[in-house]
Amino acid sequence: MTSDAVLVDRWRSLLSSYNAVAGQLERELQDLHGLTMSEYETLDRLMAVDCEKRRMQDLAADMYLSQSALSRTVARLEKEGLVERTLCEADRRGVYVTPTRAGVRRHTQARRTHLAVLGEHLAPTAVSRSTGGGG
Repeated sequence: MTSDAVLVDRWRSLLSSYNAVAGQLERELQDLHGLTMSEYETLDRLMAVDCEKRRMQDLAADMYLSQSALSRTVARLEKEGLVERTLCEADRRGVYVTPTRAGVRRHTQARRTHLAVLGEHLAPTAVSRSTGGGG
């Protein structure tokens, strides 16, 4: 029974940590850069690959968003001029997403905020404090 309680406590600790980090990321990315966390993650995933464009299907497979949620996110980014969508010439059902210069700039600026929040919450000393572990 004790091992069950330990598992539940660890799960609740993980949820608390996630909610604290995600909440702060959402607020700071929105306040400082006009991006939701999903919009930032989409841009970040686009920037992380070594190609100039990425298929929506592949992007969706890598993310926590459903296909329809990703499509809405990309539509918002496109409306802001941060990405462009193009049809795949070989397969007209396929859609490519490409960051624009404005999207690259916005990502670069927002990345500093993203990393600062992650560092505040996930640096080894922060993790030790939040889990009660020692050094």
